Amino acid sequence: MKASPNNLRIGIAVVVILATVGWLAYSGYGSSKSYYVKITELRAMGNKAYTRNLRVDGFVVPGSIQRNGPHADFVINEYESHMASAAAGPTLKVVYDGSEPPPDTFKDDSEAVAGGTYGRDGVFHATTLQAKCASKYAPAQPGAQPESPAPAKTAAVSSPAHASTPSDAN
Repeated sequence: MKASPNNLRIGIAVVVILATVGWLAYSGYGSSKSYYVKITELRAMGNKAYTRNLRVDGFVVPGSIQRNGPHADFVINEYESHMASAAAGPTLKVVYDGSEPPPDTFKDDSEAVAGGTYGRDGVFHATTLQAKCASKYAPAQPGAQPESPAPAKTAAVSSPAHASTPSDAN
């Protein structure tokens, strides 16, 4: 059986469309993936760090946040400031230039995850920013007393089915 010219055109069009969709899916996958790294891992990546989308995790150094509208410049440390190793911990300057302002939980000592690219200038240029709860949930200092919950209030509730009314006296 001989293929008609019309069937041949349809077959070629289907192949071109499938190839285009496949190429778009492949190229979109490569550009959207990002690697989650700590500061020491970022510095150990070498030249790969400059060509990949990354997410860097760290704790915001107290007093380093400088806000300018929805943008913020700050420094993150691999260790939380109340830890002894924080003084010698690796730090990274982050410039956040996202479309939304930093989240409300973004404060000193909060754990932050910045997503973006690492520049050859040693600055991480973030387009996304996530902040975890501040260190108010950190373990209690040695010798500190745990907070006791507020005493529960109890209220007397009377059941309307058993309440007597003046009409019940008849």
